[in-house]
Amino acid sequence: MMDVPLQIAFKNLESSAFLEALIRERVAKLERYHHHIVGCRVLVEVPHRAPASGKVPIGISVEVEVPGSKSIVAKDQEERHDSKNDHTTVVNRAFDKVQRQLEDHNAIRRGEVKVHEGAGTSGRVVRLFPEQNYGFIEVAGSADLYFTRNAVVSGSYDDLSVGETVVITVATSEGPMGPQASSVRRIGQEAKVV
Repeated sequence: MMDVPLQIAFKNLESSAFLEALIRERVAKLERYHHHIVGCRVLVEVPHRAPASGKVPIGISVEVEVPGSKSIVAKDQEERHDSKNDHTTVVNRAFDKVQRQLEDHNAIRRGEVKVHEGAGTSGRVVRLFPEQNYGFIEVAGSADLYFTRNAVVSGSYDDLSVGETVVITVATSEGPMGPQASSVRRIGQEAKVV
């Protein structure tokens, strides 16, 4: 049972009993991945409308609060050509991202994810700018580190999400936006040797 009741908001579209039921079901499942979820907020919106089209793509933002951590945030949206007015897929993708972040958070708390000396420092993705191919990672005791798409050494930049924990190597020189990471590795992803 969450400390704060679930908040669901619809922006630029009518509320949907189907979507609300699906969201409530997915939030209930999240409690399997963390023993104490403080609260959860979900925003369902229409990020853009296709002119003269009956298809309305949606975007979804999920924010989960757990003790001892910054909020876990995941976002996803449908592309106009993907919208079938079902919206189940986009809701499930957003909640799958939250679930992975909760699993990472728990693994770190239990000490199952260990960062070995020389293997890098753990940090949390705090901002992504996919159109410009860069983002920022929060690291304890340091200013947010800038990183580029090319710095992601395992997995894909496009698979990263805000709130995700990653392992980084700090670059020896600053980048165009200050301190930077020379490599970013998603937790649980092995580096590929090329």
